Amino acid sequence: MTWATERLDEIQAPGFVPPPVVRRLGLGLLDDWGPGWVRKTWTPDAEDLKHADGSMFGGYIAALADQVLAFAAMTVVADDAWYRTTDLQVRFVKVGRGHPLLIEARVLSATKRLITAEVDFRRPDGELIAKASGQQIILPKGQA
Repeated sequence: MTWATERLDEIQAPGFVPPPVVRRLGLGLLDDWGPGWVRKTWTPDAEDLKHADGSMFGGYIAALADQVLAFAAMTVVADDAWYRTTDLQVRFVKVGRGHPLLIEARVLSATKRLITAEVDFRRPDGELIAKASGQQIILPKGQA
């Protein structure tokens, strides 16, 4: 176990209180994780997150992507290191509406200096809404 995997277990524990930024943005937490992957279900507050035409604000998908990609990085980061997002790209495939999203991230590569991961956003029927990818730079704990 590392500090990061212990934290992932804490996040899943009943009664866990999310950090203020997670509460403020309504990002939710984590359903499950394993080495190199994480999974969550997220249901939007449709009234707060949609445009006049009923579509979901894309920047919110980007915030969810950053969170889930960070969770994925936590599954592989060393105990003596921190990480920070250095790249985040989101590609929208279909218009998102007020439906729940199944979100799954996978680590593609983890080196001494960089973790690369990708995430899929799907409706409950399996239809892909968006894909995102990101990179986390690895920093020794004293430099973060």
